[in-house]
Amino acid sequence: MTHAPAAPAGVGPIAQEAARRRTFAIISHPDAGKTTLTEKLLLYGGQLAEAGAVQARRSRRAAASDWMEIERNRGISVSSTVLRFEHGGVVFNLLDTPGHRDFSEDTLRVLAAADAAVMVLDAARGVEPQTLRLFEVARARGIPLLTFVNKYDRPGMEPLAMLDQIESVLAITPTAATWPVRIPGDYRGVVDRSTGAFHRFTRTAGGATEAPEEVLDAEQARAREGEAWEVAEEELDLLAAAGAAFDANAFATGACTPVFFGSAVSNFGVALLLEALERIAPSPRERPTTDGRPRRLDEPFSALTFKVQANMDPRHRDRVAFLRICSGRFERGMRVLNARTGRPFAMTHVHEVFGEERAVLEQAFPGDVVGVVNAGDLRVGDTLYVDEPLEFPPIPTLAPEHFVTVRNRDTARYKQFHRGIEQLGEEGVVHVLRRDPAADPNPVLAGVGPLQFDVAVDRLEREFGATVGLDPTPWKLARRTDAAGGEILRATNRGDVLFRPDGTPLALFTSQWLLDRFAQEHPEVALDRMLTR
Repeated sequence: MTHAPAAPAGVGPIAQEAARRRTFAIISHPDAGKTTLTEKLLLYGGQLAEAGAVQARRSRRAAASDWMEIERNRGISVSSTVLRFEHGGVVFNLLDTPGHRDFSEDTLRVLAAADAAVMVLDAARGVEPQTLRLFEVARARGIPLLTFVNKYDRPGMEPLAMLDQIESVLAITPTAATWPVRIPGDYRGVVDRSTGAFHRFTRTAGGATEAPEEVLDAEQARAREGEAWEVAEEELDLLAAAGAAFDANAFATGACTPVFFGSAVSNFGVALLLEALERIAPSPRERPTTDGRPRRLDEPFSALTFKVQANMDPRHRDRVAFLRICSGRFERGMRVLNARTGRPFAMTHVHEVFGEERAVLEQAFPGDVVGVVNAGDLRVGDTLYVDEPLEFPPIPTLAPEHFVTVRNRDTARYKQFHRGIEQLGEEGVVHVLRRDPAADPNPVLAGVGPLQFDVAVDRLEREFGATVGLDPTPWKLARRTDAAGGEILRATNRGDVLFRPDGTPLALFTSQWLLDRFAQEHPEVALDRMLTR
């Protein structure tokens, strides 16, 4: 087993602990196998006795990372999940993200807390549109990427063609970290290119436990695998001739991605990916503040709130704020300041998070992701700190493209309806817009995709007892503007103006043509596609 490199001699205890952290997200197109890979990393990390994504014909055990009722009913991930565990001397903070494009905003928030990402591709479909969109977000943040080509035990693209597609579509240099050995319909294992060893796999029943694995040298592999090994050797020779070697500096800047081939459902290649995360994924780095000064890891405590989730524990109707620790040491009970409000906040109920499970945490270090329970005053994007004031840049989010008016269908549940709408807006489940920023009995819900509305309706009913109706609206596009821009838009009748809870006006248009026409007629009006939280 490989272990994370030790911190340089002479560094302090906080930097030493930070060097052991690996905080990474998993991103993918829907159905590429992201949630299955998440569970198998937990299996190989010693956190699960049996993988929960294994399906029987008549019963399905829910995945550890999919804890919401709607996720279990629909079989999709609709909310990001934090899974913290230790393996091989490394503390992993694994951030599982939704795969569906309708929940891209949640993925954006998660990437603000991650130091690296694993991009999962389907061996048959390769790079898909949603993969490209998430990749562009990761590239904009300069996040190093590892690529896992999944489902290689099924028919799919030839591995050389997969590398070509990754390079041509994503404009990133792929370097094969492992290489599949197979004949059509029969996947034997992978070659670890860093050692030349062949890892030969044997299936387990349903992939519920770690796959038995033999490690063979080239001569043994040639004798055992015959034609399949000869084909793999020829392909490896082509890679070597092309100079496709791993470049640590290019990886760190996002210009190069190591590629791993495997099958998450069969557990093939998962252990080598986990070892690579221990060995080459970056530990926490200095994070720039709004004034441009990097925040050193050993400076006093600071953290970024990147997610707020209510009612993870329905029995207690709690509210958990997820923080990425950026500098210093967290100690339970410490008092910090919220940069947005200027008010103090006691860090008393702070937990280590593993899906919906949690345990009281006494201390944590840069790179760790922790859950603060009953954090009613915290919002997405809040900076917490001690000593000298500072603030981290706001978290970007996407302009909504779908809009509905939401109506309370039970006047007796008026308070529950408005409390639920406010809660979902603060969490970022949907954008809540109003014509009057102070009061509006029928607010507008806005989102990147319509599935966000399904989640909102489900949670309003289950968690707040509010029955609602949704009415369509004519709007198709939104752009952030300012007060002056809003007045100009109203006067031209090209669009409409609604307000976010913080008072930010959004310009809404019924078509791209009207948006373009208004922008041409009034170039002085600010129309920003990217919002912030």
